Amino acid sequence: MAAAAAAPIRITPQEHSVALVALGCPKNTVDAEVMLGDLQRHGLRVVREPENADIVVVNTCAFVEDAKRESVAAIVDAARLKADRSSRVRGLYVTGCMAQRYAEELADELPEVDAVVGFESCAASRCGTTTPRPPLRGATPLEGETVRFQLTAAHTAYLRVAEGCDHACSFCAIPGFRGAFRSKPFDTALLVERGVREINLIAEDTNHCPQSSPLLRSPAPPPQLSALPGLRWIRLLYCYPSYFSDDLVAEIATNPKVVKYIDIPLQHLAAPTLQRMRRPGATAPTAPPLCRRLRREVPSLVLRTTFICGFPGESDDDHDELARRLGFERGGAFSYSAEDGTPAASMAGQVEEETKQARKDELVALFQEASAAWAEARVGSELRVMVDRMDGLDAVGRTEHDAPDIDGAVRIPAMPLPPGSEAHSAAAAAPAPAALAARRSHPSLRRRRCRTL
Repeated sequence: MAAAAAAPIRITPQEHSVALVALGCPKNTVDAEVMLGDLQRHGLRVVREPENADIVVVNTCAFVEDAKRESVAAIVDAARLKADRSSRVRGLYVTGCMAQRYAEELADELPEVDAVVGFESCAASRCGTTTPRPPLRGATPLEGETVRFQLTAAHTAYLRVAEGCDHACSFCAIPGFRGAFRSKPFDTALLVERGVREINLIAEDTNHCPQSSPLLRSPAPPPQLSALPGLRWIRLLYCYPSYFSDDLVAEIATNPKVVKYIDIPLQHLAAPTLQRMRRPGATAPTAPPLCRRLRREVPSLVLRTTFICGFPGESDDDHDELARRLGFERGGAFSYSAEDGTPAASMAGQVEEETKQARKDELVALFQEASAAWAEARVGSELRVMVDRMDGLDAVGRTEHDAPDIDGAVRIPAMPLPPGSEAHSAAAAAPAPAALAARRSHPSLRRRRCRTL
């Protein structure tokens, strides 16, 4: 990118503004919120749009190849703003997972970037800029995350209860740059005092955290979620199938504040693929009996999962088994991406991109069909809904069975309610999404009958 940048400025926190481009998963969102809270505490003004900021921070994701490409594109867009003499942008910093994993490479290849800041490290760019770095630091793994500039809606927030991962899945590079699993301190009372009505618990393995069951109801410190009067919903995301204790299952079933929705990213269901993935319990898959137990003990439960399509060695039979046994009300799928330094990247039997894409498309269509069928079955029943926003006179929100920014939405006509309000509404209609209609008429996709796990 050859463009003459405007002269560097000396960053003075009280006089300058910062905007952050947040990419990736909810864990990255928390990193971004903590970072912005820290910058705000040092006196910088936080603005929403990069073009209105003196400093742009791009918080990157490196989970799969598509995420890396999106991150690089965001950096390039910000660099164009910085190079434009009519723009006010004078500082560009890169943070997040790509910054942690590829700090030196990014600093070498993107001289427009003033610094690349990982979770606990910083690599200065090679452009020789004299622009001083703002008080920007990576989110350290064991620090508290109470001081945050919230990027989510004011009434819903992510609460990270742990950092890192102890597993050695053959496709995943996260333990290499996020480190080993360890619990994090947290203070939920302050979030609720600020108006948060929905807490979404997250970690690499949320239910691996020793506190994940006691924090729901235990009277001992730290302040427990269920005891907070302003809190309405508690949601479990990123759960691991190996860590569902009897106490945790009972808490989900009986605690009225815990929504009857669990996210369990299983990655696959076919035993041969699970073994190559090096998933715990792969020789005797635990997911099907666990799902049956959860459905038996938690009435009206909705399960969400995520699957990887086209993992090395995945046969047509493996994929067919996965599609036949889909059986989840919510879900997503993505194509396998070879990650540097992971065992799977050098495995035999790499699947062609066209095949990976076709398998992903089929699973996504099946998930859409399952979600639409669930919605249609709810017509005439009463649903718990949290309002997210107003659209004219209509309230738009989610049922307790829908996670923010991931799942579906509910519209309540002529019902003016402030965001964060909880309502009980009778479902009157469940329109099929356009993508579902497209699948039903697409000749290349086979019709399948999925059984519930």
